[in-house]
Amino acid sequence: MTGAVLAVEIRAGFYLDSVALMRISRAVSDLPGVAEAALMIGTEANKSLLRDAGLLDSRGEGAGPDDLIVAMRARDEAAVARARTLAIELLDAPRAAAGARGARPKSLAGALDRLDGANLALVSVPGEFAAAEARKALDRGLHVMLFSDNVAVADEVELKTRARAAGLLVMGPDCGSALIGGCGLGFANVVRGGDVGIVAASGTGLQEVSCLVSRLGGGVSHAIGVGGRDLSAEVGGLMTAAALAALARDAATGRIVVVSKPPHPAAVPALLRAVADARKPAVLCLIGADALDLPANAVQAPTLAAAAALALGREPPAPPRPGGRGAAASGSRRLVGLFCGGTLCAEAQAVARGRGLALASNAPLAGLPRWDEDWRGHALLDLGADTFTLGRPHPMIDPRRRGDMLAAALADGATGVALVDLVLGYGAHPDPAGRLVDALPASAARPPVVASVCGTDEDPQPRAAQVRTLERAGVIVAPSNAAAAARAIDLLEGA
Repeated sequence: MTGAVLAVEIRAGFYLDSVALMRISRAVSDLPGVAEAALMIGTEANKSLLRDAGLLDSRGEGAGPDDLIVAMRARDEAAVARARTLAIELLDAPRAAAGARGARPKSLAGALDRLDGANLALVSVPGEFAAAEARKALDRGLHVMLFSDNVAVADEVELKTRARAAGLLVMGPDCGSALIGGCGLGFANVVRGGDVGIVAASGTGLQEVSCLVSRLGGGVSHAIGVGGRDLSAEVGGLMTAAALAALARDAATGRIVVVSKPPHPAAVPALLRAVADARKPAVLCLIGADALDLPANAVQAPTLAAAAALALGREPPAPPRPGGRGAAASGSRRLVGLFCGGTLCAEAQAVARGRGLALASNAPLAGLPRWDEDWRGHALLDLGADTFTLGRPHPMIDPRRRGDMLAAALADGATGVALVDLVLGYGAHPDPAGRLVDALPASAARPPVVASVCGTDEDPQPRAAQVRTLERAGVIVAPSNAAAAARAIDLLEGA
């Protein structure tokens, strides 16, 4: 159904959390006759996304960063009217509820007045405002978790330089997960306490390692997210070094794991110096990176599962075997990977590349082609990227679009194997396995589906129960993300 009517209106001076806005967008999009709906704060980055999606008109172009853009494309004027009514109702509901509960603090100062002794602020506002709020927190001596994305690199460098001078941490920007003294921030899992400290420029990488450590019988002291750009040339690993130094001083931390996609070569010397200065045994898992000349206290792990095992002094799982065989190399049957976790997608790409698959991704590792909708070969997609989340909750929160794409892939006669991840924990969907199973076609002749499940039995969605749901539906569940990728390729090659 193609929407013929585009309606855009502006709510001046209106702010609501982005997760709440995405949930409202999804509810409005589900109405009969509505092709697409998006509710977004009028920042330049958001207007660019709306423009690319064909959901912006001249009114929307005039919105400012203090305004809310409500955009919808529908079949006819009647459908637009229904959509607008529901959007207004849902937008006004949170404020009405807040009024019933009593006034909330409207500033950082007001919040600190109510919570004496706080030492950390979580910032989740549009990127254009996030740096200013983070500065206020640093000025008050608070560590900062910067959940916001679309923060300028120059602001990131300035914030992290200021934090380092004050002995504080800035986790982020775009930091989705952290565990500080057993307290989960953002998307986080319930893991055992222990002596493994984690520094991660990756949210789902942090989650996967912490869960695997816990499931192996170990535990985590702290898991510090630093933001995906921290090991870029511009930022230079400022917070990675600060986090490593903090864990080195921490008496509860005996061993350290560093998780990232490949660091920029310019950031590598500082990274290695910080690892050496920490003195504690360290494991570096730099997804898809070449071997580094490491200091004596460090080893390099090829996968997240290997990193978890090595951190505990265990024998790591055998690395995925190299090379490729006919079916995989020729692309006669497609491997389709649909991921909630960006780092889990990257790790699967590294495994597939090592096995000789010619593949593409919307978030490709260096040297791999960029996926587009005309690509008919092997594809591993990060569904948490902006192109897939416009006006929608992240697939960890609402997996319905991933379910729709999985059903379409399994119905495509060219698909040989489908590969998926499930990420459990706080903030995630209450039953991602159930939603994935609902998307599977009833036919017993469907292509095999291979899954990894990142989580623990103590999570709000107990991992064992999620695994049982998948296996009862015929989904093959592997013990880790890397193992799932290797198993999917084995099936594709007929092994």
